[in-house]
Amino acid sequence: MLITSSLATFGRYCLFIRRVFSIPDRWRVFGRRTIQEISKLGIDSIPLVIIISLFIGAVIAIQMQLNISSPLIPSYSVGLATRDIVLLEFSNSILCLILAGKVGSNIASEIGTMRVTEQIDALEIMGVNSANYLVLPKIVGFVLFMPALVIICMATSLIGGFLVAVFTDIITVSRYVYGLQAMFQEWYVWYGLIKSVVFAYLIASVASFYGYYVKGGALDVGKASTNGVVASSILILLFDVILTKLLLQ
Repeated sequence: MLITSSLATFGRYCLFIRRVFSIPDRWRVFGRRTIQEISKLGIDSIPLVIIISLFIGAVIAIQMQLNISSPLIPSYSVGLATRDIVLLEFSNSILCLILAGKVGSNIASEIGTMRVTEQIDALEIMGVNSANYLVLPKIVGFVLFMPALVIICMATSLIGGFLVAVFTDIITVSRYVYGLQAMFQEWYVWYGLIKSVVFAYLIASVASFYGYYVKGGALDVGKASTNGVVASSILILLFDVILTKLLLQ
């Protein structure tokens, strides 16, 4: 029963995405709405990203120093480990799990509210492809801005560790900075950016799907929002494993 239901949901999602990725009727309207979604979904998320990244970067640096206190391990390993953890996992996978709660619930509740108040039905009556008109700007806007959020997260997290080195005596600044520079691999940055683009698409499309097919009233909008966040989070974890296997051979 669960497998049948999952396959039916996946088929419905594929049909929904086919409607979403059709050619917009008016490119000017699509461009204007995309810019609005970049501002709402992307730029408005910057304060949250900065706050979380600062604290997580500081915590990673502190925990690395507490757990790498062996004389056999060089002290600059704290900066190196902090950098690699941030680049490989936190700045893309963990950040997107956090944004799935903020952005995903926002998208699902907004579209779900339009469904229960019959605004989507009104668009369909006027001959507008409502899935394309409402969802495509959200997906494109969030996917385009997600790499910027990841870069901000990377920089801010490393600054958080740097502040630990400056204001505490856990590790010296010179050792931390040297660890950031040691054995740096540029591909790790591109790896994080590639994963973030895939995760951004999953968040926006899955949340939109659950919001678009809401049935009932305000209570069902809340359920759809929760289901969208849960489903996108599970898919992020699944694709995290797949992309890690494919990109880090």
